[in-house]
Amino acid sequence: MDLAQTTGDVLGALALTARRAVHGEGPCGCGPETVRVLADREDGAVVRHGGLVAKAHAPGTDDGPHAARLALAGRPELDGILLPPVPGQRPGRVAGRPVTLWPYGPPVDPGDPDAAPWEEAARLLARLHRTPPPAGPPLPVTRAPAKAALAVERMLRTAPDHPAAATVLAAWRTVGGARSGEGAGGTRAYLCHGDFHLGQLVRDFRGAWRLIDVDDAGLGDPAWDLARPAAWFAAGLLPADVWARFLGAYQEEGGPAAGADPWVRLDLPARALTVQTAALALAKSTAEGREVDEVEAVMIDTCARIALSRTGSASAASS
Repeated sequence: MDLAQTTGDVLGALALTARRAVHGEGPCGCGPETVRVLADREDGAVVRHGGLVAKAHAPGTDDGPHAARLALAGRPELDGILLPPVPGQRPGRVAGRPVTLWPYGPPVDPGDPDAAPWEEAARLLARLHRTPPPAGPPLPVTRAPAKAALAVERMLRTAPDHPAAATVLAAWRTVGGARSGEGAGGTRAYLCHGDFHLGQLVRDFRGAWRLIDVDDAGLGDPAWDLARPAAWFAAGLLPADVWARFLGAYQEEGGPAAGADPWVRLDLPARALTVQTAALALAKSTAEGREVDEVEAVMIDTCARIALSRTGSASAASS
């Protein structure tokens, strides 16, 4: 049954799903701090009830790749890297969107940036990338490269006349093969998370950090999982010492995406993530009727530097 048809809204149906998963049809004694909406975005809605969370995945989610990614999160060889879903759950839907159940884990505290687990995150990514893809039906390709192109398309639909749109497009034209995940990653495909940022980390019941959200996971170039921190560092948003700690921990753990010169692998994906972030900033700010904020403005300015430096290099090379 699609619960949204009986409750009338996605969050209400999701809340009912989570409550039933915890209590069945019995009474609920959970306090308000443990029963609440954690996210309500276009790409996913998440509701917590006690020790579980229920997630409604993005509209239009393809059932085949979705099932493969969900199975990947529960693989025993990835225990200690990915947070596994609640075992034995029955597939459900809310407003046509697939719903999954997961253990609740405390996230990174956005109010304490000095305590952000950059090294732990880097080690988890390195361990993920080093894990051989499981045998059996092929996994889907990681969605990371495609998401950059989708962000540009969204900007062109919603903010084509924004004064900064041309700047973002100029940077996008420098990305080239990274649009499809081609280039420096070579031909070998690694297990990739597909959308790494600090919001994709929670502590498990033992207090250890784990990666969550496998909606974009799959096979691909692992450099894309390092691209967002690399882009932030290049834009001046991530301090050099934090970037050095993150990159150093990844290299020490044997991660395959960063060699002696990490930028050989990271340059293209980092530029693509810069464009993606800036394009989404223009789309969202236009839809919300506001000016871009300080961080969004930095990423747009970085697009301008990318376009200028790459165009300048090309012009110098042809003259």
